[in-house]
Amino acid sequence: MNTAPESTAPFSCLIVDDDDGFASMMTQVVRSEGGEPVWAGSIEAARQQIAHRSFDLAILDNRLPDGTGYEFYPQLIRQSPSTVAVMITGAPELAHAVELTRNGLFDYLTKPISVPDFQACLRRTKQRLHRPEIDAATQELVGSSAVMRDVALLLQQAARHPEATVLLLGETGSGKDVAARTLHRLTHGSADAKPYVALNCSAVPAEMFEAELFGSEKGSYTGADRRRAGLVEAAEGGTLFLDEVAEVPLAQQAKLLRFLEAREYRALGATASRIFSGRIVAATHRNLADEVRAGRFRDDLMYRLDVFGIRLPPLRERLSDIPGIADRLLGQLCEKYRRRKPLLQDADIAALQTHQFPGNVRELRNLLERSLLRTEENATWISIDLGWLRGRPSASSPVIPTPPVAPAAPFAAPFAAPVNGSASAAESPPAPGRTLSPLDLQEYRFIQKVMIEEKGGIRRAASKLGITHQALLRRLQKWPELRVNGTSGDVAAS
Repeated sequence: MNTAPESTAPFSCLIVDDDDGFASMMTQVVRSEGGEPVWAGSIEAARQQIAHRSFDLAILDNRLPDGTGYEFYPQLIRQSPSTVAVMITGAPELAHAVELTRNGLFDYLTKPISVPDFQACLRRTKQRLHRPEIDAATQELVGSSAVMRDVALLLQQAARHPEATVLLLGETGSGKDVAARTLHRLTHGSADAKPYVALNCSAVPAEMFEAELFGSEKGSYTGADRRRAGLVEAAEGGTLFLDEVAEVPLAQQAKLLRFLEAREYRALGATASRIFSGRIVAATHRNLADEVRAGRFRDDLMYRLDVFGIRLPPLRERLSDIPGIADRLLGQLCEKYRRRKPLLQDADIAALQTHQFPGNVRELRNLLERSLLRTEENATWISIDLGWLRGRPSASSPVIPTPPVAPAAPFAAPFAAPVNGSASAAESPPAPGRTLSPLDLQEYRFIQKVMIEEKGGIRRAASKLGITHQALLRRLQKWPELRVNGTSGDVAAS
């Protein structure tokens, strides 16, 4: 990710520490660096603060009278995903702080902490604050609903791991392309810093898929009179977006799998391979598990794609976001048609919020465009075509049966061992007290499902997951409850 110049803009800072003297020192340093500090001496006091406002920066002591910063951190980022957090910890809790850095924690300091050390940390943190390119990226994801805050949080987490493949799931028109571009901007600092190349897999003929993706050499097929770079080469160093990836022909899926596994490709007719260095994002409106069962999609390709899965909710699940989305879309449409922007009446917004929008944001945009073109150019209010809206089907379209990915937080649900290796075992929650990030939770569930399917066979399961059996053994040491009894297929209790 690009490094932004140090910000001189004021920033708000929540300091959560019960040590009066140490908190006073941090308050003075924050003020000297242009910050506006607010002190909370306990987790309860911090909860009251974040309930009423968001903060640019939060500094959390791990040991507090009513809990730990480690336990409070998931609540903080759920409430305010854009807050940059720093943990202050002693040596015994260092492992917790390191774990949180994998889930979005910006930095951590170990006690004892000197003033110069704290100043240096604060200056590093300020470089992360007030980044206009991050603001521009997240503004594309209009919505203040809880589900969209979770999506924004997951995209920010994924942006910190540019080598991880991201799979976007959602109905047609739910904004998967917007999410892919947002992730690109969050990863690279701006839309134009690195190439962003999109391929609609459903629009490419099967016989041209390999050449379109990997390129072709002169003479590699009839009519190839020159060398042609593929989309992978064009996306080098940036983002390759494979839209409608479930539509890749079955015969071509093996080549796509090899590319995802090794990040290596060979142009059609070439003898030498090349390495791709960049982000791969895939998207689909289909349920890949159903496609696998129907024999239309490879299971190993599904596991390789779904490293970091993010579900884009349909519009009917976030009707409270409609006013903001409609306002933004209306602004874009008025720019397109070079006309003054009319206003939306409360009654029209209320009517929009009663519609289920089976076509999601795309359908809402279509309605607003129709209505705008039928509204007089000097009108104050837009005349929403409610008659057309009433004539549209209001029943929701089929929902992808994939649960929303939860943000990083402790999972308290009891672990229930499946009976006779049933398919439902793949959805069993982690063991009591286990805290998993969204990325780890995805991996946990995939390993759980495959271990049950392979009746505990580690080498078979590793092969199906696309990892070495040593790598799988390391994960089973970390999550021993995923081991399966080879006779009964039950998950062993931890």
